[in-house]
Amino acid sequence: MKKQMALLMTAAMVASLSACGGSSSSSSTTAAASGESTAAASEAASQGAAAGGAVENKDKPVVWFNRQPSNSSTGELDMTALNFNKDTYYVGFDATQGAELQGEMVKDYIEKNADTIDRNGDGIIGYVLAIGDVGHNDSVARTRGVRKALGTGVEKDGAIDSSPAGTNADGSSAVVQDGTLEVGGKSFKVRELASQEMKNSAGATWDAATAGNAIGTWASSLGDQIDIVVSNNDGMGMAMFNAWSESEKVPTFGYDANSDAVAAIANGYGGTISQHTDVQAYLTLRVLRNALDGVDIDTGIGTADDAGNKLPDDSYKYVADERSYYALNVAVTADNYQDFTDATKTMEDVSKQLDASTHPTKKVWLDIYNAADNFLGSTYQPLLQKYDDLLNLDVEYIGGDGQTESNITNRLGNPGQYDAFAINMVKTDNAASYTSLLSQ
Repeated sequence: MKKQMALLMTAAMVASLSACGGSSSSSSTTAAASGESTAAASEAASQGAAAGGAVENKDKPVVWFNRQPSNSSTGELDMTALNFNKDTYYVGFDATQGAELQGEMVKDYIEKNADTIDRNGDGIIGYVLAIGDVGHNDSVARTRGVRKALGTGVEKDGAIDSSPAGTNADGSSAVVQDGTLEVGGKSFKVRELASQEMKNSAGATWDAATAGNAIGTWASSLGDQIDIVVSNNDGMGMAMFNAWSESEKVPTFGYDANSDAVAAIANGYGGTISQHTDVQAYLTLRVLRNALDGVDIDTGIGTADDAGNKLPDDSYKYVADERSYYALNVAVTADNYQDFTDATKTMEDVSKQLDASTHPTKKVWLDIYNAADNFLGSTYQPLLQKYDDLLNLDVEYIGGDGQTESNITNRLGNPGQYDAFAINMVKTDNAASYTSLLSQ
């Protein structure tokens, strides 16, 4: 006991002088902050957790992932949630960089296929757009990225309007405008023929079935005016590809680099964006592992850990003011898709097993906002389940219904049994639903 008390006192002294940053697997359903920790601090933290009740829930490591705490209307970050405690971070990807990359990918395709892209020869390159969630920062960014690249965006309040245009066959919508592309001395008009939020009757957004139905409706009324199909993600994109655009040989562009979408590039799927999910999944759990070990948050990220794990510098960035790690994106097209056929493969640079004697097993509560979400279910979670073993984390996975926050928070009734938390909210405004539970 005396030894434990001495170690705990040492840990407290170290914590007051340096900033530290964030826990194997049961399944149910960067440069970064500075500061170094001593071995004594790490041992003290481990012994304290093992003793039980030594760390209050409000002081346990928290990682928000995939959905950044923010105002769904303005996009303003919720810095209260991002600073919930000293071991709170966000992990996602660079939405703006990825969104602009998607738009440029579509534009490049048009320019390379200018001789054949205009199916009805009317001089208008018409596209339809599946919007995932009008209140989601990533969805907003992707809609803006496409409209920016194609020249169809209309500015509103200092940014490109990301609102759905509805049906715009005649180009009269106030939400978008006709763009112009010059290719080989020939001028093309680019028009967003239709766009809508893919939200089902139960309220779930990013809904693939709704997108599959929407493309049928659009095809019936717009026919061969549709030259390109664009989607905020691959789940919706593949639904539209399978329902209509593959048979009609209309290039379809998505986002996420899901395995089925990457494979479909061989059959005419136009392309997708890899948001380096392998990096995101690793970071989601790595920052928790580091905080639980009481080591510098950059360990195993920007600086090698004791097993040799370290992320490549060009695969992520850290924004200190936002306490956020962002994976960087890569365009996946017919030129390189064979390098991305297995979306659930861990990154080799960070796939070395940690020693359990120095990184003892910790228990983590982690939720997926929608158990039916294609990207999170088929790509993100499988990667998490590989990394949790490598990082000696016992993760309990909770799958939500994609509609109500309470469907998830009701299953966080006993936070005291966990050492850390990884949270994927239904709505980006709802961080307080979780922090209030941890603050009780």
